[in-house]
Amino acid sequence: MPRGRYSLFDPHDHTPFAQEHFQCAPGPSGWRYVSRVTTPSGEPSGSVDLALDDLGRPIRLELHAGGWQVRGAALDGVTWVRTDPTGSHATEGNVRAHAFTGTSPAFLIATTRLLRLTPSTSATRVRLVALTDPVLAPRTVDQSWALVNSEAHATDNGPLTVDEYQVTALDTGERHTVHIAGDVVLAAPGIELEDLESPPSVFR
Repeated sequence: MPRGRYSLFDPHDHTPFAQEHFQCAPGPSGWRYVSRVTTPSGEPSGSVDLALDDLGRPIRLELHAGGWQVRGAALDGVTWVRTDPTGSHATEGNVRAHAFTGTSPAFLIATTRLLRLTPSTSATRVRLVALTDPVLAPRTVDQSWALVNSEAHATDNGPLTVDEYQVTALDTGERHTVHIAGDVVLAAPGIELEDLESPPSVFR
């Protein structure tokens, strides 16, 4: 069960805005990721709880940030309920999308589990509902994902396969690279793996 810490920062000016302390693991029905998010000074600022089924679909999502809360799942596309900090107003949403995305590295892993790309697969288009800090407002985004390289690296615990993905935002054409090993993000825009206590899980 990998556990560790990510630093989250603005990918443009590299201003740090959060630390995400996480643990994750595959299970008999899929994969689960839980984390607590703190400010750079250590104050609690939110949490992530994401469970995927064996096909990579979100069967349960609970996000907290800035007093806001979102609960969602894959249902007729994706469906969610967003609650304001006072708890007095809740709004429901539904979009014909494949899954969720957001600030947490968990969503990058989730997208790769959903797409199951191989280096021979052509770029695949995916529609996601983005829920980003600080208010978790939903926004539908279209992306293209391609697995451009998969390389095994020798480690003390045996070979570690690192996958390199090219992700393109279809509305702007902006392109970036994501490096993932198992269920851990090694590097991505705005994300840096600071600490890892055990090796990434290997998906079957």
